[in-house]
Amino acid sequence: MKTTQIANRLRPVITQVQNNTSLWIGHLQTDTTDRFAGQTFICPASGALDNIQVYSATVQTPGELVLTLHQFDAENKNWGPLLATCILNVNKSDEDKWIRFDLPAASLQKDQTYGFRLNANAMIALGEAAVGNKDPFIGEEWHADSKNQEGNYYHYFSLTYKVEMLD
Repeated sequence: MKTTQIANRLRPVITQVQNNTSLWIGHLQTDTTDRFAGQTFICPASGALDNIQVYSATVQTPGELVLTLHQFDAENKNWGPLLATCILNVNKSDEDKWIRFDLPAASLQKDQTYGFRLNANAMIALGEAAVGNKDPFIGEEWHADSKNQEGNYYHYFSLTYKVEMLD
């Protein structure tokens, strides 16, 4: 008798593809301030995370883009333990494309809040969405810089992103 193993399939669990503005992260050569971004989300299912994708609107300066995934305490606005990290090189050919961060299979739990942060030695514009106050996003977008590393959180902004898990 031969046993056949079925490969795990990917399933999107969060898909926020609305994109009507951009958020710059990274470092300009003429400015000493580094800019960071992030996004919190409530996981709609339990399972093994496979990847997180963000939309790259523009790459002004090529370089490294780092994504870190954390547990997130939404009530106290506190980034918890590091769960996974991925470093990619981005260049001009990554403009107007989804950038996929393949992550080690972190176990995510349904209805728990997580967040990812992005920093870069590149200068890149990430796709984001802004909405009116009648329909805020479920998670919060986070902006920070090297002068204010705690940053600020916004309900009415969201990065353009996808979260995929393994079946």
